[in-house]
Amino acid sequence: MSTLIDIVLPVFLVIGFGYLVRLRQMLDDGAIDGLMRFSQSVAIPCLLFLAIAQLDLSAEFDLTLLGSFYTGAISGFLAGLLGARLLFGRPWPDAVAFGFVTLFSNSLLLGLAITERAFGPNALAGNYAIISIHAPICYGIGITAMEIARAQGAGPLDTIRQIVRAMTRNMLVLAIAAGFVVNLLHVPMPRVLVDAVSLIGRAALPTALFALGGVLYRYRPEGDLRIVGYLCLVSLVLHPAITWVLGRAFHLDVDQFRSAIVTAASAPGINAYIFANLYGVGKRVAATTVLVATGLSVLTVWAWLALLAASGF
Repeated sequence: MSTLIDIVLPVFLVIGFGYLVRLRQMLDDGAIDGLMRFSQSVAIPCLLFLAIAQLDLSAEFDLTLLGSFYTGAISGFLAGLLGARLLFGRPWPDAVAFGFVTLFSNSLLLGLAITERAFGPNALAGNYAIISIHAPICYGIGITAMEIARAQGAGPLDTIRQIVRAMTRNMLVLAIAAGFVVNLLHVPMPRVLVDAVSLIGRAALPTALFALGGVLYRYRPEGDLRIVGYLCLVSLVLHPAITWVLGRAFHLDVDQFRSAIVTAASAPGINAYIFANLYGVGKRVAATTVLVATGLSVLTVWAWLALLAASGF
């Protein structure tokens, strides 16, 4: 119970404060969108840039860590896609959108925040390694699968161009790429610059969590609740369970294993709805799943943290 109160609840209370502020109309949608844009376009890129620039790549960019997490994520994508098609009879484009919901866990706003609360800021290297390739892998899989499902593209070259265009316009991806350049080329950074970027980065997680609450206010629980329940089960149970099995098989160290499990156990991120909205398919189900899974993850993340503690992690 202390884990729930001391670690998990503060994160979700910040989300709840954002929801309540929007509910009471203390801030309108424009203000909430401004906070989210600041966090996603300025503060979080600063946080990621500095983290990747200072990351010990040889020690932390571990293929067994990434393999454990992304095998679970891709398994979740396939379970979401095939379940939507075969169990619920949804069209292939809808099925791809639902697969993206179970692929794109909220590695930044929930995974990073909860890992930091639970294990401290020095235990985040594994999170940053996962996050560094999260958007390229997830959007690459999602866009490619959607183009195949719609069968309306002009061919593989157009699909590749669309993926590259999406990546090069994403501030998170650009910040991560800049961090890799600084890290690999050993570019010196003045202490005053590091301190300034770090100061902005400290605002990233609380601002983003608060704004997430305001964004979630817009979505009402609606749509097919059976498929929403199925997608929540895949995201909150199947993905971390597969990651757990593989992480133990690959003998991940304690910090890597914690990072992989907490990130895998995080609810789908708001990008799941953005992807569905981009293609105009499955929007209600995607939005409802993000909302419901975020609420349920208060308990499921607590359960995974308790399991980690019981297993000696």
